[in-house]
Amino acid sequence: MSDRARLVRLGSLAMALGVALGAFGAHGLKSTLAPDLLAIYETGVRYHLVHGLGVFVAAWLAGEDQTRAARLAGVLFIIGILVFSGSLYLLALTGVRALGAITPIGGVAWIAAWTILALRVRMR
Repeated sequence: MSDRARLVRLGSLAMALGVALGAFGAHGLKSTLAPDLLAIYETGVRYHLVHGLGVFVAAWLAGEDQTRAARLAGVLFIIGILVFSGSLYLLALTGVRALGAITPIGGVAWIAAWTILALRVRMR
């Protein structure tokens, strides 16, 4: 399987999960979570979906010239979704505020992914 196909598969799964988690939050958690925790959950979903699209950008670029940079960016987008959004989901569902301490690690992964893509395009 090509890197492009792997990234498209991962991006598709990330987007499907993001939609499912968003629907769960809107319909299943709206009446059970405190408004501040629901807002945290919704932030996780929003960033999850935006960066799921980033995986598709990386897949497209990986298919263009098979650079390691695009593959690495795709992996960093997935790591960011797992760490950033995942920690916000857990924080919202458990109320354990300490989980917010690891959230920025996912944000750094996303910043690195977008920066790698920007440098890759610039070097072309």
